[in-house]
Amino acid sequence: MDEIKLEVQKAPSDAQLKVIEDCFRAMPIEEILSGLKFAKNRWSAKDAGVLKVGRKSIIQKEIHSITNEQAQWRLKNWKMMISNYRRRGYSYPTISRIKKILIEKSKKKSK
Repeated sequence: MDEIKLEVQKAPSDAQLKVIEDCFRAMPIEEILSGLKFAKNRWSAKDAGVLKVGRKSIIQKEIHSITNEQAQWRLKNWKMMISNYRRRGYSYPTISRIKKILIEKSKKKSK
């Protein structure tokens, strides 16, 4: 069995060290490297402030404080809304989820 020595900024706890050892025993080195590459890219994007938020956050941002009337207007002008959403880079599944929630909101009575 080969041994790998690493310099780290902060010593891992015993539990963390056990998880790392288990991963290295169970997984092929190629998989570990691809996971580390993904984690490093994500960490770099987060550090730079360019990490894209998840779909749930996007949907919540879009429908958070929309009134019944605003939801109805957006549904009446749906083609324009789709082009705006696509321009912002939203995927079609995200747009369809937004529409589904807008339909629900448009049916509710305003307070």
